Amino acid sequence: MSRPRLRDYGIAIGQLPPGPRNAITDVRGVRVGHATLIQGEGPLRPGEGPVRTGVTLILPHAGNLFREKVRAGVRTLNGFGKPCGLEELRELGVVETPIALTNTLNVFRVADALATHALAHNPEIGVSTSSVNPVVGECNDGYLNDIQGRHVGAAQVTAALEDALSGQAGLPVREGNVGAGTGTSCFGWKGGIGTASRRLPQEAGGWTVGALVQSNFGRPEQLVVDGLPVGRFLRPPGYRPQPEGGSIMVVLATDAPLTARQLGRLCVRAGAGIARTGSHFGHGSGDFVIAFSTAHRIRHWPQELTAPLPALAHEPRVLDALFAAVVEAVEEAILNSLFTAETMTGRDGHVRYALPVEPILERLRRPRW
Repeated sequence: MSRPRLRDYGIAIGQLPPGPRNAITDVRGVRVGHATLIQGEGPLRPGEGPVRTGVTLILPHAGNLFREKVRAGVRTLNGFGKPCGLEELRELGVVETPIALTNTLNVFRVADALATHALAHNPEIGVSTSSVNPVVGECNDGYLNDIQGRHVGAAQVTAALEDALSGQAGLPVREGNVGAGTGTSCFGWKGGIGTASRRLPQEAGGWTVGALVQSNFGRPEQLVVDGLPVGRFLRPPGYRPQPEGGSIMVVLATDAPLTARQLGRLCVRAGAGIARTGSHFGHGSGDFVIAFSTAHRIRHWPQELTAPLPALAHEPRVLDALFAAVVEAVEEAILNSLFTAETMTGRDGHVRYALPVEPILERLRRPRW
């Protein structure tokens, strides 16, 4: 069980209302699944453990994504990372596999598993039609995890897929020390998976934006919570100052009928949400944002040359609201990843402590104006 989320303490980020679950799964049809690996203790034995890692899958819909793709956009905020599949996504503007998140050295095994899954359900791939483009993002969890062991493979990807497809769409998303966030760190504390959502006002379309993050970035002295400079008074035990590194993966979903270009513009605004938590995208960080729309599906084998698709007639009004929704959802998703994560001990006795909540709440409740 993870710890309570930010709003469970009465702290509301921003001005827009969240969806019913305050999660990326508030966007109709979106599903999230995790596979978590926690094994062994003590000294690092490369290839054996201890293991503190996993994989998280985000599905834009529960159907065959290769045959029914969705519009997507991507932005690189800082390119010190090893994701897979972003270049074709950038060029063609579609996603055709589940979006996977894992650790840095597991990208290749997870991409292979996604390709295997796509081939099993689409045997024509590479024979009578094009190949497939697995999309995998990553963060380095090597401080706690035996990252050389590359412990996430086909079995874990299958388990995460089954987890995503089990039950009804729109279920709450597990956060903190799960899936791809099992071994990650954030602002020197225990990070992990976090999510949040926002609903637009009816005059801006009433659409929903959801964000999911894999947080693994920042220094303790940088942390800001709802405008409060927490890093000025709160540091992990035994912390020593060091350059900012680490990474963050952000996945955005919306039901607004956006083009790939417009989705790319949403991705850019995720950077503002990250910055509001205190980060400045350090030299050694890999910061990537992927956004997709569930508004319509692009058939791999269309019957016609053209198709009528919904489009924004009043782009300024809708995009301004969407930009605000992205900023607020990303900020709150990052803070949820911190608030829900629990203390974890990993390889060689390395510890990432859970963010202490009470000192932050006490200061947030003080009058600030």
